[in-house]
Amino acid sequence: MSHNHRTESLKGLKWTLTLTAVLMVAEFIGGWLSGSLALVSDAGHMLTDVLALSLSLLAIRFATTPANAKKTYGFYRLEILAALLNGVTLIVLSGYIFYEAWQRFGSPTEIKSGIMILVALTGLAVNLAGYFILRNSSKENLNVRGAFLHVVGDLLSSVAVVIGGLVIRFTGWLLIDPILSVLIGAMVLKGAYGLVRESVDILLEAAPAGIESAEIEKAISGIKGVNALHHLHVWSLSSGIHAVSTHVQIDDQMTSQSDALLKEIQELMEHKFGILHTTIQFECTECNGLNCRITEKQNRCGQ
Repeated sequence: MSHNHRTESLKGLKWTLTLTAVLMVAEFIGGWLSGSLALVSDAGHMLTDVLALSLSLLAIRFATTPANAKKTYGFYRLEILAALLNGVTLIVLSGYIFYEAWQRFGSPTEIKSGIMILVALTGLAVNLAGYFILRNSSKENLNVRGAFLHVVGDLLSSVAVVIGGLVIRFTGWLLIDPILSVLIGAMVLKGAYGLVRESVDILLEAAPAGIESAEIEKAISGIKGVNALHHLHVWSLSSGIHAVSTHVQIDDQMTSQSDALLKEIQELMEHKFGILHTTIQFECTECNGLNCRITEKQNRCGQ
């Protein structure tokens, strides 16, 4: 991503994060004053937006932080540790929402629909602002696109709360509030589960979603000059930042002659699989009856 696009993404994320955080607090207070669990649940859903926006900001900032002698891969994993903590917190929040909703199904609580509708409409306006702020940047950056989708989800949630407030005001049907709470809580839980699962997979250095090691092996094996490969590993340093390492067997040749093959493998990894961090070790298939290594070359693109 270019410097201008990166700057625009950071600016848009900061504005959206500020608006969303302020509204989240307002919805928690409004839910407490009105007695609406749906409004509190929507505030919890907005918390997922705040976390997503914060992680997107962290990802963009840490992507530009250079590695050092002790942090040779940089600080990418801080984003994943934060995501794991946030995911666990959101699962606990979902449990609380479900518990409160269950209590209200048996004993509906009086709700001040006027406050509920007013706060929900304010939330709807802020989410619309976030939608238009991030819409263009989301086309340039995957991190921003993820945050943008969170904002879209919260926009729909705000619409649901407004409808719930209108139903209560004109019909007096209080059960709509816990029903909406369960639906919004389920959205929070789904997002939290995905966050925890992806975080754990990255920390366990599992193969990234959408990238099969068998496909990488097939692609590299298909390059002219590659006889075989083994010890293939593919993993994620952080969300959307992947790495691969493998031993590649080639014919016995001068080290300088292997440069073109190395470049071809690196370009294949980048353009077909989106992998910039590659570690390729060449080994000669046969060297006077001995299995000897020609050279080990590493590429640290993007750090």
